[in-house]
Amino acid sequence: MTRREPVALALGAGGARGLAQIGVIEVLEEHGFDIVAISGASSGALVGGIHAAGRLRAFDARLRSMARRDFLRLLDPGVRRGGVLRGTRLVDAMREVVGDPRIEDLPIAFTAVAVDLQRQREVWLQAGPLWDALRASFAIPGVFTPHVVHGRALVDGGLLAPLPIAATRMSDAHRLIAVDMHGWPTQPAGSPARQGEAMIATAASQGRMGLVETMSRSLDTMQAQISRVQLALDPPELVIRIPRDVCQFYEFWRAAELIDIGRRQAVQALAEAGY
Repeated sequence: MTRREPVALALGAGGARGLAQIGVIEVLEEHGFDIVAISGASSGALVGGIHAAGRLRAFDARLRSMARRDFLRLLDPGVRRGGVLRGTRLVDAMREVVGDPRIEDLPIAFTAVAVDLQRQREVWLQAGPLWDALRASFAIPGVFTPHVVHGRALVDGGLLAPLPIAATRMSDAHRLIAVDMHGWPTQPAGSPARQGEAMIATAASQGRMGLVETMSRSLDTMQAQISRVQLALDPPELVIRIPRDVCQFYEFWRAAELIDIGRRQAVQALAEAGY
């Protein structure tokens, strides 16, 4: 790849970990890459859609200004509607920063990947209100209520396409850069952090971990395996990997730290690739 060469991005699913992709995109732009197309699933769709709308830097600044209590205020219970959270407050808060554009009007081609549970297939959302697409793509089953688009109840795209490489292949980009959210852990197996994970797993087996946490870890395990298959079948020109143990899936209040991790991982990957 050469700088200013058109590239496409495939942004992966990973809960709060996905915020690291903000830092990845910022570094790619600073290195002169011309991002002409983005596909994303779940939190990858959120980050990708906001960048396609030209508001990623403003979103970065907003996240860095928010404390844990600010994120907790955005949680709106929705248990009776098929999920723990409705997600309405969260979307409204982000809409204040990004606006309410339509996907087809964005300056960068964008695809949000969701899943139609009834038809058991991927859905590529490439037109219509941006926030409808993003809300559908990050509707983690059991956590967020499904989102209805064109009469179909849609959920998290990470169920079937945690790294949506195929969704980028119709773009005019010469090369593909993928961000894998299931990189090798930063802590060795015997470290205190990894021992802490083992304690959490033990607590789960004894019924002391919440249902949402158990579901999220199960989903993450499935997504990691699917991502490996996708990368093997259709390898990108460059893969930037975010360690899978940098945070718990719900720790969005660690946004500043996660964005900085994304920046470091991107710089390292580019250096190793000779950029």
